[in-house]
Amino acid sequence: MKKPFGLYAELVRKLERVPEAPVRMVLDTDTYNEIDDQFAVVYALLSPEKLKVEALYAAPFFNHMSTGPEDGMERSYEELHQLLERMGRASEGFVYRGSRSYLPDARTPVESEAARDLVRRAMASSAEDPLYVVAIGAITNVASAILMEPAIVDRIVVVWLGGHARHWPVQDEFNQVQDVPAARLIFDCGVSLVQIPCCGVASGLNTTTSEMERYVKGCGAVGDFLMERFYGFREDHFGFSKIMWDMTAIAFLIDPDFIPTHLVHSPVLTDQLTISEDAGRHFIRCAYWVERDNIMRDFFRKLKEYADS
Repeated sequence: MKKPFGLYAELVRKLERVPEAPVRMVLDTDTYNEIDDQFAVVYALLSPEKLKVEALYAAPFFNHMSTGPEDGMERSYEELHQLLERMGRASEGFVYRGSRSYLPDARTPVESEAARDLVRRAMASSAEDPLYVVAIGAITNVASAILMEPAIVDRIVVVWLGGHARHWPVQDEFNQVQDVPAARLIFDCGVSLVQIPCCGVASGLNTTTSEMERYVKGCGAVGDFLMERFYGFREDHFGFSKIMWDMTAIAFLIDPDFIPTHLVHSPVLTDQLTISEDAGRHFIRCAYWVERDNIMRDFFRKLKEYADS
């Protein structure tokens, strides 16, 4: 164990450091894909004492909510505008379009407004004062920025909701399988990375219809917007609970105790979408638990205070 720590001492030091508030960050999100993205964006914007959100990037996605990656990105871009409108916040110079496709291979970036803006902000940062890049979708935009300007690897810390817990039999998680070359690049390039696995970790952050109706509904225009999205997610709410996956990435930066983590070797993502372990690889920080109640209390309290202000 001593040899890897010696080889990657600087990387480990950066991962051990608790960032001083407010944390400078950008948020990369496939906002229209699900409903937890909207909650994550609001949670970040309602936490200015902890987070300084400098930009929002629309990430590509492709499922039943879009006709393809580009359409998913455009729908996410528009959803961010709608969300900011409900909060009375300007979107010009704050919301950027992301990639119109996934990475074609491990060497070719997909140029976009988001990737270019990330490069610009990262190059204006430093190893001592890195930019935190919070990604809660396919990590195409971030991987593209790294391919466009590899020097940013030493100037950013990536917090990514992606993949599943290591004990999970298959790594077929939505954010990861959409752009496998991008996911591999993030695991392989040596960037300071905090991974929040989905099934087995983030899956512990859930909420119910009754909780939403009590603590979100009626909390101003943005609370009603979130409630509208919650109701629209599915028709049958009987005995239903919703996992709020994406909020975990925000919660980690608000209070690292909300999302306990430990150092592990960066995984190798195989062609069979499984994880291969290699003790010679660099370290990343990986979440293993979610303090569900503390996170939801913090979010509900902030939303209520915002609505009452």
